[in-house]
Amino acid sequence: MKKKYEITGMTCSACSTAVERSVKKLDGVDKVSVSLLTNSMILEYDEKALDDDKIAKAVADAGYQAVVKTNKQPVIDKDLKTMKQRLKISFSFALPLLYLAMGHMLDWPLPSIFYGDANLLIFAFTQFLLMMPIVIVNYQYFTVGFKTLWKRSPNMDTLVALGTSAAIVYGIFAIYMISYGLGHGQMELAMQYGMDLYFESAGTILTLITLGKYFESKAKSRTSEAIKKLIELRPNTAIIKRNGVEVEVMIDDVMVNDLVVVRPGMIIPVDGIVVEGQTTIDESALTGESMPVFKEKDAKVIGATVNQNGYIVFKVTQIKEDTTLAQIIRLVEEAASSKAPIARLADKISGIFVPIVISISILTIIVWSLLGYDIAFVLSMGISVLIISCPCALGLATPVAIMVATGMAAKEGILIKSSEALEKAQAVDTIVLDKTGTITFGKPQVRQIITYDFDEKILLQLVASVEHKSEHPLANAILNEAKKKELTLLDTEDLDVIVGKGISAKIDQQTVVVGNLGLLTDKGIDVTLADKDVEELSEQAITPLYCAIDNKLVGVIGIADQIKASSKEAIRMLKKDHNVIMLTGDNKKTAAAIGKILELDQVFSEVLPDQKEQVIIDLQSQGKIVAMVGDGINDAVALTRANVGIAIGAGSDIAIESADIVLMKNDLSNVFDVIKISKKTLINIKQNLFWAFIYNIIGIPIAAGVLYLWLDIRLNPMVAAAAMSLSSVSVVTNALRLRYLNIKKEK
Repeated sequence: MKKKYEITGMTCSACSTAVERSVKKLDGVDKVSVSLLTNSMILEYDEKALDDDKIAKAVADAGYQAVVKTNKQPVIDKDLKTMKQRLKISFSFALPLLYLAMGHMLDWPLPSIFYGDANLLIFAFTQFLLMMPIVIVNYQYFTVGFKTLWKRSPNMDTLVALGTSAAIVYGIFAIYMISYGLGHGQMELAMQYGMDLYFESAGTILTLITLGKYFESKAKSRTSEAIKKLIELRPNTAIIKRNGVEVEVMIDDVMVNDLVVVRPGMIIPVDGIVVEGQTTIDESALTGESMPVFKEKDAKVIGATVNQNGYIVFKVTQIKEDTTLAQIIRLVEEAASSKAPIARLADKISGIFVPIVISISILTIIVWSLLGYDIAFVLSMGISVLIISCPCALGLATPVAIMVATGMAAKEGILIKSSEALEKAQAVDTIVLDKTGTITFGKPQVRQIITYDFDEKILLQLVASVEHKSEHPLANAILNEAKKKELTLLDTEDLDVIVGKGISAKIDQQTVVVGNLGLLTDKGIDVTLADKDVEELSEQAITPLYCAIDNKLVGVIGIADQIKASSKEAIRMLKKDHNVIMLTGDNKKTAAAIGKILELDQVFSEVLPDQKEQVIIDLQSQGKIVAMVGDGINDAVALTRANVGIAIGAGSDIAIESADIVLMKNDLSNVFDVIKISKKTLINIKQNLFWAFIYNIIGIPIAAGVLYLWLDIRLNPMVAAAAMSLSSVSVVTNALRLRYLNIKKEK
């Protein structure tokens, strides 16, 4: 069973690592992926061994809360609202606290009650009272921080909780010392501790960290815009026909096989098949295709697309979670929640990073104590190390970039199922393309009819009559041509379908044979008359269909699947950096002709569906990183075997299941887009990780005081908190640059 949960309380990648570690210990768990960015967990497990209560308890043991994801307000939006409230309260008390604490040193005007030695206790206790609301509203840092420390899986909250708690405890100790000094006439002692209060540091640290978290939550909300816009596409109601009467019902009440009425300007509510009328539909929101698509009887319509100018009635085929829109939303969410290999590396590092930082902080305190510095200085150094080391930037480096990239791709009609696929795509050096439906439209058409002393219309009529009961794609092309010329089909007898070769039947006592060269050779029919014509057809990538009557060749019908206009340009772009190969079941001559027209590097012809996987395996054995591009039906095994499987088509169920990436448009140029997005995303992730690591490598030694003895440079806890928040914001800002990537300019 696969289920998604919302996780609350996570603040860094060490948090997500702790949740994963705790849940993985449960019996029956197959796979778990926790996303810091989406505050979610996707879990695959045995429902006989586990239930929601056990899973929630495991998450709670790690210090967080888990609830089953619903379609209500996204957790990211709720986090942003909560964070904004916390930030307002924090700043409301932090500003007067900072003003009071710094006023003496900077000569700012203060009420007289805060001046003078006799008022030291009032001065100190007022700071304590101003700090407390900030601590209370940000209590999560402490509850989660100390709980995870107790569970031996410390995280960013642990660093904040330890640092600010140390400052608060020292401040309370200072109040006692001030009281003692005032009560025992030791004014020097009272004045010394009156200047060593750390309440403003604790309050400001919590406020600045909350400010950083607010910016992070805002960034998360912006990166999830693609998902929110998709959810908003679906209408709330639908008009259905029941017993001949039109009734408006809520969308959740629509059932499979209901007849839905859609008028001009209305949104298609669910997926279905048109049974009445014709129209054009704007599918750009889901497929990225800017041109409206014509729909008539038996055409498929997709929920959340816009009916433009016609009246149609369609029969419902999919509802709720089974619709194309629901599948797209699920894929985008799962891609954002999944982890690329580079992200798992960052998680492993952050998992051991926090304990190391705590050790460095303790060592810093010990060293400066041994050097003879007072407790206020020593504590300040230790707290600075804890605060500046928070691994927020490290945890956000990968997921923000991935979520922005997958959301941007979704707008272009590209569905990336996992961040691993997104990372792998940039490493591909060989692209294998299926022909039918990928390079070509997948709809063969009659291109030429050649006859030998025989009437062209009569030949087409006879052949169409024979092919009428065949399910071969070439038969459809002949029948469509006969329909176009308004020819009447004749009755047939003794129909014989020869699999892989052709078909024969009797019409008015004449034996009509239609098929490939192998069939006519088997029947001893001389075809040398057509050799020159067949050669010319093959050079144009047109498949010849031999036609004989009573063992005499009377004509050849040339059928071809038209190459998409975009395919040649797309292959030209891909060939710049990749080896491009075509894989097809077509005969060698036709395949070679298409290969020549498109200037492909290599062509594999006459390959059966079950042999396509072996071609992929052979290429991989040569050290190639292979992307397979197919229609997702007869290419399913090859798509799964490839390093990156890309299904091109209208998002069929098989395509979505088999491939790593689904292209909603029938456009091969989107393969180039996928690779370009992958390359830009990985560069962005590496930039983010570089800055996150460099920040900590430089920041921790400075906070520990390595420059203090020689250059008198040190970081106090407030500066460390500001720097830590700034590092997270800078990483998020860099990742958000991906939103402005213009793929069209890259081509």
